[in-house]
Amino acid sequence: MTEPITVTHIHGESVTVASGGVELLAYVYKPDADPFESLKPYTHPLRTLAGNVVSGYRPSDHRWHKGLQMTASHLSEQNFWGGNSYLGPDQGYQRVEERVGSMRHDGFEEFTVTDDRLRFAENLTWVAHPSEQHSGGQEWAQELRTVEVHSVEPAEGTWAIDWSIRLTNIRGEELRFGSPTTAGREMAGYTGLNWRGPRDFTGGDVFGPGGRGGEGETGASDLMGTPAAEAPWIAITAEHDDVDGHSTLLFSHAPQNLSQDGGAIHASHWFVRSEPIPSVAFSWAFFEEFALPPGESFAYRYRVVIADGAWDRDRAETYLKSHGW
Repeated sequence: MTEPITVTHIHGESVTVASGGVELLAYVYKPDADPFESLKPYTHPLRTLAGNVVSGYRPSDHRWHKGLQMTASHLSEQNFWGGNSYLGPDQGYQRVEERVGSMRHDGFEEFTVTDDRLRFAENLTWVAHPSEQHSGGQEWAQELRTVEVHSVEPAEGTWAIDWSIRLTNIRGEELRFGSPTTAGREMAGYTGLNWRGPRDFTGGDVFGPGGRGGEGETGASDLMGTPAAEAPWIAITAEHDDVDGHSTLLFSHAPQNLSQDGGAIHASHWFVRSEPIPSVAFSWAFFEEFALPPGESFAYRYRVVIADGAWDRDRAETYLKSHGW
C-alpha cells in the first residue's frame, strides 16, 4: 500500500513533498547566491520515511555539492558542476570563474499531483558564463527535466524519485561532454546526475549486482568506473550518527539507458566513492567524450530509492523486480 503525499509549491522558490508528517524532499529551483557554485536547481534535504537525512548540502570540502542535482563537469570548456575546474595533469584544479556556467529555470510545462504521486516537467536553459573572453553568456542547451516522486510505502520503509532529462543543443556548434578523466585525471569521471551524501555516509558500504562491491571504500573502488550495462544499479548503506539505525540509497538506470540501441547517446559508467566523501554519479562521459551536434537531443532516465534500514543485495534486487518502470 502506498501512502498519500502532500505537495507544497512556493512559486519561484521550491517544491516540497511530505508524507506521514515527514518532509521527504525539497526541490529548490531559486538560484543560490554564489555563481561560482554553478547556479542550478538541487534537491535537498532528502529524508527517509523515518525522517533521517540522506543528502549533504554545501559541505566544507565542496561547497558546490548540493544533495541530488543534474551537473555537467566538462562541457565544451565550461563547468556546469561548480567550483574549481580540472585543467589537465599539468595544471590540476584551478579557480576559473569564467568557466562556470548555470542552469536557468524557465518554468514548469507540467505540474501534476495525485494522492500518492507528484510529477512535474521543468524547462531549463543551460547558459555559459557571461564572459566576453569565452562565450558571452550564450544559451547553449535547452533541457526538459521530468521529476516524479512515487511509491511511498511505509510497510517497506521506502519511497522513490525518478529523474529524466532530455537535452537539446541550441548553441549552433557541437557540444562536447566529458569529465575530469577525459581531461587526464584517472578514475574521476564524475558528471551527470550526482548525489552527495551526508557526513555519516562516509565509509558506507557500496554494493551492486553479481557480487560486486563490499565494505566501505573497498566496495566503492570495486564499482568505480563499472559500465551501467554490467551493473544497472548500485546501492550505498550507512549507519547514522545522530540516531540509532541505518539508511540505504539505491541508484538505478532505466533500461533504455543501457545501450545505444535503446536510445542512449553514450555508454554510462558509475562514479562512486565512500571515502573521503560519499558520492554517486550516473556518469554519461566517464572515460570518453561524446559530442551532441547542433539541434540534436539526448535523453536519460534514472531512479533513486530512499530506504530505512541496512539493505543487502537480495533486498535491492527484490525491490527492483517488484517496481517496474
